[in-house]
Amino acid sequence: MNAALSAAVWRNMNTNSSRELAIQISDLTVAYEETAVLWDIDLSVPVGTIMGIIGPNGSGKTTLIKSIMGIVEPSAGSVRVFGRPFREQRLRVGYVPQRTSVDWDFPTTVFDVVLMGTYGSLGWFRRPGPAEREAAHTALERVGMQDYLKRQISELSGGQQQRPGDRCAHRACNS
Repeated sequence: MNAALSAAVWRNMNTNSSRELAIQISDLTVAYEETAVLWDIDLSVPVGTIMGIIGPNGSGKTTLIKSIMGIVEPSAGSVRVFGRPFREQRLRVGYVPQRTSVDWDFPTTVFDVVLMGTYGSLGWFRRPGPAEREAAHTALERVGMQDYLKRQISELSGGQQQRPGDRCAHRACNS
């Protein structure tokens, strides 16, 4: 395991093999061009486990997450999400990118951002309808942000900016 990341990955060591695994990583190696940034990663995360990935800047935390989600292609090894490749399970997983990877000056409202969380289940040609709009309103209520639905995302505090994305990542828009 990558030395910088090995001390940083915490996981539930009481893994019961009879439990379904949310994430199964075997011998994962990820490289950017010729430089390996993660190597020989093995990780099993049972369903319901709370796990944190911590480490210094540049240790591979984001690369690990991106490889799990299929955003970064591994050089070797395998990643399974609920026993299948991520692309087959994408509707069961939510992802909120790091704050720096979002253009917070883009002219969109809080409601629009939450509504975007329904797009994955709609497919390419369907547009959000009354059910999706209601789900977005419900999601905003769950995080106490219904008063901000018409506000531009650039007008929110850092913590407020994360909350609409968190709701959709937790599937609030699709429940």
